[in-house]
Amino acid sequence: MSQKYARADGRSIDQLREVSITRNWSAHAEGSALIEFGNTRVLCTASFESEVPRWLRGQGRGWVTAEYAMLPRATNTRNSREAVKGKIGGRTHEISRLIGRSLRAVVDLESLGENMITLDCDVLQADGGTRTAAITGAFVALADAIEWARAEGHVRKRAEVLTDSVSAISVGVLPDGTAVLDLPYGEDSTAGTDMNVVVTGSGDFVEVQGTAEGTPFSRDQLNELLDLAVAGCAQLTDIQRQALAE
Repeated sequence: MSQKYARADGRSIDQLREVSITRNWSAHAEGSALIEFGNTRVLCTASFESEVPRWLRGQGRGWVTAEYAMLPRATNTRNSREAVKGKIGGRTHEISRLIGRSLRAVVDLESLGENMITLDCDVLQADGGTRTAAITGAFVALADAIEWARAEGHVRKRAEVLTDSVSAISVGVLPDGTAVLDLPYGEDSTAGTDMNVVVTGSGDFVEVQGTAEGTPFSRDQLNELLDLAVAGCAQLTDIQRQALAE
């Protein structure tokens, strides 16, 4: 892959930012992980409840859902809390649903039993890729919450609740046509095409969100972006496994 563009942080076009995952960051949640993608930091907590929403009661299946939020000063300027405004924004709803869908894609809800796990993903500091970092970190918190539930007898000892792992990464096409992996805000804000890709540990796609902000992207560029994303998520899968093995 040729390098046509000099990135501000010196990375190659197919290189992740420095990624770290700190498990059990919260003393109270059944599962938690602080994930850092460069200067983006997201705290993911998993809360276990021995009940399900009313519409699922009596069906023998569990539920996994997520809520996403940004702290008021996660960016360069302060944003008012949406709870104070009395209205949750469309972007927040969209990202919350994306995280929930991504996690449910690798959960056997019947093996979970009539239990619910809620993932709260709070952006402490934003520098691009907050939704992808949230998905990647939330999986680690979810895995720990499931093991807590197993140890406490809420889930059968041998139930295979997780069918795979899941992670996500951003890719994009910059104004000069260069496809790059894991965009910080400076690149994301100028990219001609911006794409978020959710991939399982076995390499299957859960979701692809891609939009051309200006010039449409070609099929060849799409393939290049997906190849970058799959390779990036494979690295994230290894990082998740290492974190969970510690």
